[in-house]
Amino acid sequence: MEQVNGIRLQEFRQVKKEIRGSTEHLIVGLDIAKERHNAFFGTATGKTLHKGMFFDNTYDGFQKLLIQTDALKVQHGLRKVVFGLEPTANYHKPLGEYLIKGGHLVVLVSTAATANNRELLDGRWDKHDTKDSANVADLISQGKCLYYDCPGEDLRSLRGLLSLKKRLKKEEHGLRVRIRNQLLAQYFPEMDQHFGSVMSLNVIQHCLDPSLISLMEYDEFCRTVAPGKVNLAQQRRLTQIWRAAKQSIGCSVGEAVSVEAQIMVAALHRVRETIKTVEDKIEDICLKFPEYSFLLMIPGFGPDVSSKVLSAIGDPERFTNGKQVLKMAGFDLCASRSGKTSNSATPVISKHGKSDLRYALYQAAIISSLNYKEFIVYHTNKIKGREREKGIGTKMRVKLAAKLLIIAWTLMKKTEPFAPKYLNQGDGKV
Repeated sequence: MEQVNGIRLQEFRQVKKEIRGSTEHLIVGLDIAKERHNAFFGTATGKTLHKGMFFDNTYDGFQKLLIQTDALKVQHGLRKVVFGLEPTANYHKPLGEYLIKGGHLVVLVSTAATANNRELLDGRWDKHDTKDSANVADLISQGKCLYYDCPGEDLRSLRGLLSLKKRLKKEEHGLRVRIRNQLLAQYFPEMDQHFGSVMSLNVIQHCLDPSLISLMEYDEFCRTVAPGKVNLAQQRRLTQIWRAAKQSIGCSVGEAVSVEAQIMVAALHRVRETIKTVEDKIEDICLKFPEYSFLLMIPGFGPDVSSKVLSAIGDPERFTNGKQVLKMAGFDLCASRSGKTSNSATPVISKHGKSDLRYALYQAAIISSLNYKEFIVYHTNKIKGREREKGIGTKMRVKLAAKLLIIAWTLMKKTEPFAPKYLNQGDGKV
């Protein structure tokens, strides 16, 4: 699969160079939908060959597209074909993979590019499926297209599990917030300071009502919420909760509230167990990649950060330089340079890439700059002389996060362990 993707990448780079004004390319622009797709056939010189062809999102529909493509290719004496599509949810993936498996060149056109180019075609602002396929073909004829990444099964599984983990984390956070702000804030506000531990969840699940706790002896309360063995810290926390319940200002707890508390705490436990299962599976998949062990050697990189970096980069050979890697993550610098302030504009990171990856790398930068000698020195040297500048600590950690991404990409490409020398290589480019 890696060899096939390498060939596809070379073909894509070649097409980007030669597509403008080419007289031998048939360009097929595809507007993707859930059930029916629309195709536009044209040339790189702007000639329309066929438009308004609809085909179903089925095997017969795909065959219809290929038959029409072959017919136009022969009729007009064109030797090469480029299929281009705009990513639409997950609806484009079956067609894209089918074409790639058939040996066809497939490229992507970004949603932002199609939106901006739509007005330039004929001065229109409305959206129309038939014209959108022509819009896609027009962008490809200008070379404004992206490589269609078709990863192997393991990498695809890793990306899918990371996406699932993100959704589960949001669900976990939503449950925690609702328990804290909906239940505790109304019925037992004194326990909010203890929220977060397993012991506090047991209290919420089994006896949220402070008046019920106040009627219990301490030993009975402990047996109810912590039937097993507890350590000194847990005993101290239970004592504080038991005493606070005797003077609680919370509202009276009805039967419905108790049921809601039991359901929500049980749901939170289930989500956390599911997250643990997903994390274990993610680690199993990551261990199949030889690059994963090298990523774990980078200071600040744990299993979570390493898996996200591995998933985002995938095949390191698809990037020709570090600038492309930074752009993928949104760490590339940009500024609004216009008028009198054009020379004094301060560049900032674009934030147009993968936000989850940026966040993970920033956390890694914080950990490494606080706990590892070489990184502490690097971070200190960057701040030296600029200590009074507002927000300089955050800016330099963002710079360090970008540096960590470049280091990770380099180690994946060279398949070698981390060494402190990488911290100072190419520093002016990050």
